Amino acid sequence: MQIVPIDIHRVGELVKIWNEELAEQFPMRETLFIQNSFQDENVFLPGSLMALNAQGEVVGFIISKRWQEALAVNIGAHFGWIQVLLVRSDSRNQGIGSILLKNVESALEESGVTEILIGRDPWHYFPGIPAEYEECAKWFDHKGYENIGNDYDLIASYDESSAPIKPEIDSVEVVLLTIDEKDAFLQFLHRVFPGRWEYEAIHYFEKGGTGREFVILKKAGEIIGFCRINDDKSPMIAQNVYWAPLFGETLGGIGPLGIDQKERGNGYGLAVVQAGIYFLRERNIKRIAIDWTGLIDFYGKMNYKVWKDYLKYRKKIGS
Repeated sequence: MQIVPIDIHRVGELVKIWNEELAEQFPMRETLFIQNSFQDENVFLPGSLMALNAQGEVVGFIISKRWQEALAVNIGAHFGWIQVLLVRSDSRNQGIGSILLKNVESALEESGVTEILIGRDPWHYFPGIPAEYEECAKWFDHKGYENIGNDYDLIASYDESSAPIKPEIDSVEVVLLTIDEKDAFLQFLHRVFPGRWEYEAIHYFEKGGTGREFVILKKAGEIIGFCRINDDKSPMIAQNVYWAPLFGETLGGIGPLGIDQKERGNGYGLAVVQAGIYFLRERNIKRIAIDWTGLIDFYGKMNYKVWKDYLKYRKKIGS
């Protein structure tokens, strides 16, 4: 067996392995894999490796990340992320996964990382280990990783029997963001939600976003809340529509969302989600997913049910 750096010229092989092993629940597209696993500046090349057999075939791979962007956004410089670790079924129980993981952990530790998370990376696939992969979770248990809870993807379906209704809120305007409001919106996120949501919005505009993916609440002309919505026309493949190939119709996505601290407790959070649903349904989208959340009861008020369950894992390394 040979361990070599990850190589975009072999993306077809990597995606083929993914789909042979995971497509029933998580079908992969080359465009998504390139977007998340090659184009992200935070891919940690010393910790992104392929295992080749004697015939030179890829039999396993691992992709890791650490924060490397120059953006002044608080993502967490001490974190490392394992985005994916996958070994072909016919090549398991030979120590390949252990070798890949050991190499990556050593490289991340040498780079200054003190905590490794499974998933949850910038441009992630999963917020943890999918709960149905019980043997995978047990394997990480044995490698010293700690289960620290669960997160979920939720989903709901709609039919033609009920027309979408746009919420009406006294003294609050509910609209889609326009490109002219880009700077005001980014300033709002930087002030109220600095970190990952701000980071994702910055990249959204860099990739040509025009604003149609953000519902905003405005009071007296000022932005007080937002909800991200996604579909197949968004400028990138967004996380809540990653697994759209599972369906024979367009999948819509909702989230993240947030309300200014000064305006909370007025029902605006529920209203902005309802507005997101309204705008997606106006686009003739009948199935909507919400990714990476623990707010099952909150979204349950709108008939969203658990679709996918993830186990959050981490490991402290170094001194």
